[in-house]
Amino acid sequence: MKNALLIIADGAEEMEVVITADVLRRGGIDVTLGGLTGPGPVKCSRKTVITPDCALTDLISKTFDIVILPGGQPGSNTLAASSMVGQILKSQHDAGRYIAAICAAPIALKSHKIPANVVTSHPSVRKQLEEGGYKYSEDRVVVADCIVTSRGPGTAFEFALKLVELLVGVDKAEELVAPMLSKMWWLTEVMKVGKSALNESDCRRLSLYITKAREEQ
Repeated sequence: MKNALLIIADGAEEMEVVITADVLRRGGIDVTLGGLTGPGPVKCSRKTVITPDCALTDLISKTFDIVILPGGQPGSNTLAASSMVGQILKSQHDAGRYIAAICAAPIALKSHKIPANVVTSHPSVRKQLEEGGYKYSEDRVVVADCIVTSRGPGTAFEFALKLVELLVGVDKAEELVAPMLSKMWWLTEVMKVGKSALNESDCRRLSLYITKAREEQ
């Protein structure tokens, strides 16, 4: 079973924490919420309180297939300033394993000097990332080698489904869509660029999606 570490600190964006953890668990991924300051409750950016599974210090020596940083403020700034988070990210990157950050959390990539060919983020931190030398994209989810970034609460489902696709496979990601009454993340790209810009695999999936939707009407 694939496993994931989701690091939470006071001021984390609760939608990005809960949606990501929920979707990954639906995908059969073992998700651990690690509390940056300990095992006690974390007050998120909109005052929702979430209790981590354990303290992050208890997880330093454990290996995870992916480390995930939710956004929100001041949570993102806290992650960016934490030497422990930096240690975990550097170890993850050196091993060639996935790192994912959403909303304002990609600033932690900059502060901890984690390289990526291209990133996205919440618009509020775009300038910081560009000043850090990152090529910036406004795509809703960006995958650059082992670095996955996304834009905010409104892209959390697409972000989480992409992580399931990367860790478990596209079939599992597609399997999760109907029970959640969601849409496939790649349909956003269809609407944005048009079918002619899609590759053969995406066209095939779009055709199957349309056929299934018609059958269910």
